[in-house]
Amino acid sequence: MQQELKATKDIIVIGAGVIGLSTAIKIQEKGGYRVTIVAETFPTDPKTIRYTSHWAGAHHVSGAYGSKRQREMDSETFDIMWKDSENGGPVEGCFFRHKNTQYRSDGVDPSEWLDHMPGFRPVSNDELVPGATHGWTFTTLTLYPPVYLNWLLGRFLGNGGKVVRAQLQHINQAIHGGISGLPQEPDAVVACVGLGARFLGGIEDKEVYPVRGQTVVLKAPWVRYGRTLTYADGSHFYLMPRATGDVLVGGIRVADDWFPVPREQDRDYLLAGGLAMCPELAPPDIRAERMPTVDDLRPLIVDEGCGLRPGRKSGIRLATEWPEGSKIPVVYNYGHSGMGFQSSWGSASVALNFLEEALAGEKPGKAKEYEIWPADYTGRRDHVC
Repeated sequence: MQQELKATKDIIVIGAGVIGLSTAIKIQEKGGYRVTIVAETFPTDPKTIRYTSHWAGAHHVSGAYGSKRQREMDSETFDIMWKDSENGGPVEGCFFRHKNTQYRSDGVDPSEWLDHMPGFRPVSNDELVPGATHGWTFTTLTLYPPVYLNWLLGRFLGNGGKVVRAQLQHINQAIHGGISGLPQEPDAVVACVGLGARFLGGIEDKEVYPVRGQTVVLKAPWVRYGRTLTYADGSHFYLMPRATGDVLVGGIRVADDWFPVPREQDRDYLLAGGLAMCPELAPPDIRAERMPTVDDLRPLIVDEGCGLRPGRKSGIRLATEWPEGSKIPVVYNYGHSGMGFQSSWGSASVALNFLEEALAGEKPGKAKEYEIWPADYTGRRDHVC
């Protein structure tokens, strides 16, 4: 028993968003690890601008473009979520499978990164919505973030994981100890810190920046399909049906905007764009009498919010390094922008591989890093929410 305990390695994961929780579970369920999550905010807390994952849509529609690794991570994540979304699956009231149609007029053909989706096909011209020149339809899923995130947390705790609530000022507080409840001599640290990577001492990654999003949730149970529409000027709208009977409408993505609460003008912009893309958002009795207007959608609003996606100029950082003077490796897994849910399990697998390589004998000082997004895709990666 003593030898078995000695062989178990202590891992600290910083961050309890979808990336931190998925990564902690992936490491934990590999076996041989005792995992502790340290975070300032957890899924059980009230919604706050400091915790982005609560504000996600969230559907699985990859935006990998030309990145092979991103496609692999997104595909692995979809396969896991697809299995979890089966009838009788482990998360009741969370997943909703539905048809989704991606409309575009920007000249982009998403077939390369979406043709693996169930039922993928191009749509005919008479199926296009106003403003679209091309379209593709497929089956995907939407998940309800509060339920999903709390299920992840419960799964982690049920497997024997430990959580510590603390606000770290420097990554060395995880590496070298001093925080009550954390292992004082961890074997490795995994930083899934999202937008916090910009400020956490020892990381302070100035490539990280917020991409503000805002959404409106409508009670519209008659809409059971999803749509996205990307215009030639880059503007973008989407609607995501949920298992709750609600439909989330979004399309705001503004870099370096830190405004922490919903703006009225953004709400009106989303309602107008959503209605233009999908007049069926309005109640059926109104549509039977006349053309609906934005004012017909206002009584349907049940929630709205905004979140700060953790963008990064050179893309997701998946890397290992040994901080100066330390023999404890740090694995970085952050900067997913609006693609955290879509790539969460695949990203966690890469982080686990990096962790195991580092613990297997990589020499201190030798860093390893994946470039997930080439610089050419910096602007485009924020289109998925």
